[in-house]
Amino acid sequence: MRTPETTRALWQIHLCVLLWGFTAILGKLISLPALPLVWWRMLIVVAVLALLPRVWRGLRMMPAGIRWAYAGIGVLVALHWLTFYGAIKLSNASVAATCIAFATPMTALVEPLLTRQRFRPTDLLLGLAALPGIWLVVGGVPAGMHAGILSGVVSALLVALFGSLNKRMVDAGDPLTVTALELGAGTLTLTVLAPLMPLLVPAFAGPLLVLPSAQDGLWLVLLALACTLLPFALCLVALRHLSAFTAQLSINLEPVYAIVLAAVLFGEQQELAPRFYGGVAIILGVVFAQGLLAGRRPPAHAEQAAVSEAHRLTE
Repeated sequence: MRTPETTRALWQIHLCVLLWGFTAILGKLISLPALPLVWWRMLIVVAVLALLPRVWRGLRMMPAGIRWAYAGIGVLVALHWLTFYGAIKLSNASVAATCIAFATPMTALVEPLLTRQRFRPTDLLLGLAALPGIWLVVGGVPAGMHAGILSGVVSALLVALFGSLNKRMVDAGDPLTVTALELGAGTLTLTVLAPLMPLLVPAFAGPLLVLPSAQDGLWLVLLALACTLLPFALCLVALRHLSAFTAQLSINLEPVYAIVLAAVLFGEQQELAPRFYGGVAIILGVVFAQGLLAGRRPPAHAEQAAVSEAHRLTE
């Protein structure tokens, strides 16, 4: 029987997923290139977390080896966000959100290697079942957006990697401390990469130390606080009253929300052929089928919150 606490938790988790869906929308609205966009997002979150005594206590209590491990994961988180927002800039929000849906079947293949769990043949079959959807998605976008698809697929692979690693270390630190440590390491990584980015991936490059415009600044604050910290905190509360299975199915709605929002706000459906949405339907069908078959396995999310965005992050 559903209790009032469970009902409230369901509303909370869906609000979290909706807010995560807005990350792609805000990425489209912010005029900054991918690199400074992600750098400012991470910097704002880290600055807020640095104000919490709990974060510093957690850092003092954490062994040095664990801190370095989380810092390494933070590098993957930074590269994930960089390629995700790069995908938005190179294509659009709908394409980037669809590519992130690839993270679920990718995680099924990567996680057993990183967490030493038993490999499930059904996961491989589901991954193969997604291939027709990928083919339709690629064929349903203009040729000029193919670079965005490539960037989005790399972003999804990075989600699978850092989500699996976070899961392996899920009990090694306080969630807020882990988030601050990973995003802090990610911020430093992007700072080091900034001078090289014009040579590595010119499409992502941009100056870090130039203040954003007032409008971009507003969107960045919303992205950092309303779409990162707030859903992170809400998700931690909601998961106390929900099974991992229920949470996983809810989290799988994130690409759906993002695509619908992009169609309503930007009219992106006019840029994409019907076969794109046919491919999206196949990919999301695989994602939900995997959620049903996974049963009680812990959820892993597109953003893992950075980071255990428990990912929650688990995301």
